[in-house]
Amino acid sequence: MLSVFSCVERPECHGYDYEMMRNRLSYEKNQEKMKILNVATGSQDEFIDITEMIQQVVSSAGVIENGYCMLFVPHTTAGITINESADPSVKSDILMMLNALIPLEAGYRHMEGNSAAHVKSTLVGVSQLVAIEHGRLVLGTWQGIFFCEFDGPRNRKVHVHLFNA
Repeated sequence: MLSVFSCVERPECHGYDYEMMRNRLSYEKNQEKMKILNVATGSQDEFIDITEMIQQVVSSAGVIENGYCMLFVPHTTAGITINESADPSVKSDILMMLNALIPLEAGYRHMEGNSAAHVKSTLVGVSQLVAIEHGRLVLGTWQGIFFCEFDGPRNRKVHVHLFNA
């Protein structure tokens, strides 16, 4: 007897929804390439370098030689960015400017008192796409991946999805 998946590329299998089978097969393959990382933050505003954590996920997956790593932060008061990781004053400067542009108190209407964090998250963004070549993240010499906390300290999550090219 033929399984659903053995019929995907075989024209002699009639009566099957080929597109549904391809999507299901692709979905099941991609399920193995997804991981959720926990990030514990220690202050209200901070950038945490998670580059090595992400590279460990890519390396341990062992199935992505060339492809993409999609990072997603499922929080409305946090974000993710790529910037210089060699000099720690860069992340301090970015936080200083974000705080100058978006003060904690500015007559916001949101009742929780964390509107500034929502605005910062919107400006920084909650996702990044990084290429993978030869099993390694493709980043510039000085670049790192930073989890951006704007309403901490909290326990947060980062979704890491790996895709073959």
